[in-house]
Amino acid sequence: MPNILHRLEINTGLAQKMMTGFIADQIAKAGMTRAVIGLSGGIDSALSAYLAAEALGGENVLAVRMPYRTSSQNSLTDAETVIEDLGLPSLTVPITDMAEPLFEQFNGMSNVRRGNIMARLRMTILYDQSAAFGGLVLGTSNKTEFLLGYSTIYGDSGVALQPIADLYKAQVRQVAAAVGVPEAVIHKAPSADLWEGQTDEGELGFSYDDVDQVLFLLVDERYTVDEVVDEGFSRAFVEDVWRRVKANHYKRTMPNIAKLSQRSIGHDFLYLRDWTGR
Repeated sequence: MPNILHRLEINTGLAQKMMTGFIADQIAKAGMTRAVIGLSGGIDSALSAYLAAEALGGENVLAVRMPYRTSSQNSLTDAETVIEDLGLPSLTVPITDMAEPLFEQFNGMSNVRRGNIMARLRMTILYDQSAAFGGLVLGTSNKTEFLLGYSTIYGDSGVALQPIADLYKAQVRQVAAAVGVPEAVIHKAPSADLWEGQTDEGELGFSYDDVDQVLFLLVDERYTVDEVVDEGFSRAFVEDVWRRVKANHYKRTMPNIAKLSQRSIGHDFLYLRDWTGR
């Protein structure tokens, strides 16, 4: 395959400034000063934690680890390294005893179904801690995952704000290195850690480096499928990626509302204005 990863290079300092500013602004607009984050030990949640700590102060970011019985010990250790480095308050809430009774209700449940249940249980915990800690739940999804639909609706995608969801995985690595995320976290194989031996790239069927390039051309550069193929990428690969982007669009939006009025939520009524004094 061709290599156009250099086209995904970004100004990491500017990106860091924009994302920390976004976090601070969104939390303040909600009348809060704190955030809650699920810390898996992977690069995406680690970067999100570093950005949140810079934006709000480490003492205002609650890191929650939520292991299942097959979760990697390395993930817990890497998450602890981030917690200690940033001085974050933290909790560890195992989900095994919550998930197993539901698994037992349905014999032969697939790994995907089990993984979705675990993702939604983790979000249940995060929103409970949001109420207890008084902070908004911070998302940790990157642009590559979001475009491909590699997330669980009302699980890891069910958050209050998404600071890194406009960074492709290759760009997450760039910013993570710039802000000081530990090398061990940056370079380990990406995994949602939903079952033993699971990796993102193994489940997706392709590498992040390859799909980042195709997504960049299709989405950011607005190439057609034919034009991306002309760049040297396999037609089958490009068509599969674009099919996934289209099929999973519903995961990237709030539930669609049937339009009946002149100002419908999600159609015409999209953004708050400054209504001070009204």
